[in-house]
Amino acid sequence: MTYVCELCGWTYDESVGDPENGIEAGTKFEDLPEDFACPLCGAGKESFTEAE
Repeated sequence: MTYVCELCGWTYDESVGDPENGIEAGTKFEDLPEDFACPLCGAGKESFTEAE
């Protein structure tokens, strides 16, 4: 699954994770910490939507 930040367009791909920020490949979006923030703009998880 892929999720997109509605504020800046940064994409979180579960199969890739976010290794630069300590999130391993395969980490599901719902398993990200509640305080997860977009690495580009700082938006919270509530600002992300599932990509089509």
